Amino acid sequence: MRRFVLPLAVVTLGASVLGGCVGKSKPSKFYLLSPLPDAKVGKQVAAGKRDLAVGIGPVVLPPYLDRTQIVTRASPNQLDLAEFDRWAESLRHNFSRTLTENLSILLATHHVAVFPWDGSTPIDYQVAVDVTRFEGDADGNAVLIARWSIFGKGMKELLVRRRSRFSEPAGTEDYEVLASAMSRTLANLSREIATAIETVSR
Repeated sequence: MRRFVLPLAVVTLGASVLGGCVGKSKPSKFYLLSPLPDAKVGKQVAAGKRDLAVGIGPVVLPPYLDRTQIVTRASPNQLDLAEFDRWAESLRHNFSRTLTENLSILLATHHVAVFPWDGSTPIDYQVAVDVTRFEGDADGNAVLIARWSIFGKGMKELLVRRRSRFSEPAGTEDYEVLASAMSRTLANLSREIATAIETVSR
């Protein structure tokens, strides 16, 4: 079974060799999640209430995911950490910012803030997300599992609470393809949250 972890070059030096040079290490590659393109979602925006003020966060990721190395799951109990393929920033920050951009597009509003925001910022609905899985699996899929809630009235009124699971094909050899597939799972989550906000705001 192939995994995402790339093999490390092993240099064997003969016992009789007194000196030598070690080749350059493989350069690292850095990746980001991508938001929804505006042109593709214009028709998806419902004709309901507009200019909603939405607060995103807190967004919580397990510590094993919020690291520079891209994590994939080899089995239910084994994780692989990429040596040369990394996130360009904290995955939690990247996740939060991409979710914010997606909801701004889907809800047709510029009033989307990321937690923590200033106390004077007006917020109609707050979205809290607890991510339990966000990684590539051994079958070549990107998997996102998250519990999320929507609150009104300053986090005092629970309006929606759900658990969502999304999977997108990613293959097993290309981290850029994996990052794109992970972005699609986050787009699917964004659509589900946007639909829920539209429903409670009617």
